Amino acid sequence: MRLQFFGAVRNTTGSMHVLEVGGKRILLECGLFQGRRKQAFERNRNFQIDVRSLDTCILSHAHIDHSGNLPLLVKQGFDGPIVATPATRDLCEIMLADSAYLQAQDVAYVNRKRIRQGKNPFEPLYGPDDVPPTLRAFRPLPYHEPMQVTPDVTLTFHDAGHILGSAFVQLDISENGRLRRLFFTGDMGRRDMPILDDPDVVRDVDVLITESTYGNRTHPAKQDVKATLAALCRQVLRDQARLVIPAFSVGRTQQIVYFLNELFEEGAIDGLPTYVDSPLSTKATQVHRNHPECYDEETMGRLRQGDDPFAFPELTYVTDVADSKKLNAMRGPVLIISASGMCEGGRILHHLKHTVEEERNVILIVGYQAEHTLGRRIVEGASPIKIYGDRYELRAQVHIINALSAHADHDELIAYMKQMGPEVDHAFVVHGELEASEQLATDLDALGANDVLVPEEGQAYEL
Repeated sequence: MRLQFFGAVRNTTGSMHVLEVGGKRILLECGLFQGRRKQAFERNRNFQIDVRSLDTCILSHAHIDHSGNLPLLVKQGFDGPIVATPATRDLCEIMLADSAYLQAQDVAYVNRKRIRQGKNPFEPLYGPDDVPPTLRAFRPLPYHEPMQVTPDVTLTFHDAGHILGSAFVQLDISENGRLRRLFFTGDMGRRDMPILDDPDVVRDVDVLITESTYGNRTHPAKQDVKATLAALCRQVLRDQARLVIPAFSVGRTQQIVYFLNELFEEGAIDGLPTYVDSPLSTKATQVHRNHPECYDEETMGRLRQGDDPFAFPELTYVTDVADSKKLNAMRGPVLIISASGMCEGGRILHHLKHTVEEERNVILIVGYQAEHTLGRRIVEGASPIKIYGDRYELRAQVHIINALSAHADHDELIAYMKQMGPEVDHAFVVHGELEASEQLATDLDALGANDVLVPEEGQAYEL
């Protein structure tokens, strides 16, 4: 058995790992690297592996940092199956199409300036025509149903509780007469979060690959979320201001809408026009409606009572570009939820342009912001900030809610590992900035895990 790590090591983007066993090569994830534009273009375009040598791709969930480079993988010659849960497949249908569209739009916008400057134009990684062949490669696999993916490897998905359809990857591997279990967390969700079921517990693990996004941090108390949202809504109503929330189209947007629905029913946000301005978010919300098998009992109970948790009278879903542009002319009060969640592309950039320089306006950050992203610079209070190459002073108020994170924090990761049984033979800590990964590795070692490593990009390990 051989493991090699090509992405999301000592950082939180571009997840990609390769398992070799019995002469077969299995790709775990194929995510887009997100960061500085030039670096991202180069990293994403140049796979460090021979894609034609891969036999199977296993996808834990649909977030673009895990799935977003699949069309280029197929375009460059991968012809094996892409195995994912049914909900993940349905989310990828809309998310990969959106990724192709956004890349074309953003590259066209940047190229207009580059051509004026006499520079060579960029090309998108892939286009809309590359998405259908990728979707045809998907093989949906429900939770808890084993699948033989190679002669020596059996795959079983378990609910990870991270986003709709997210899965823990259990690989039972037979090699040289020995049976070993590899457990890849993908991104680990949290207990007692709205909408989704709690993460399943996988046991009897020999080889662990775990994320560590919040490996050295803990989240604030969950009960603070509604109170913070209510206070900010009252503030923008009072100040006739704009409240802009950059949010991932899948997961975070639905969580925010879920809480706003409750606040509306409690009479806390009457009179605040609220918009989800993202075609992808609108489609993703419909995908959520189509997969109640992923819901927790509370959400199922609301559905049985006829309550749609993703709709309320003050809420409008915006898909048309002209309607999106009208939102930029609104002075307030108005609440706008838009993507991308790290402010790296999409309609949120235009809303930020019309929001950041006015002191009464509010930007609410509700998710993790990776290094070198615009969202991270906003969190850090950098000013001026660049949006589409132009400079803007950051005068708007910036608030942060970390309690909505879909990632398990340090204490939740440790609690899970204790339930799982931490005495694994090998543990690899990935998908975290270096300090977070090293802290979690230290704590896993203290729990009794053997051979705990924070791999470097490109490193290979014989097990």
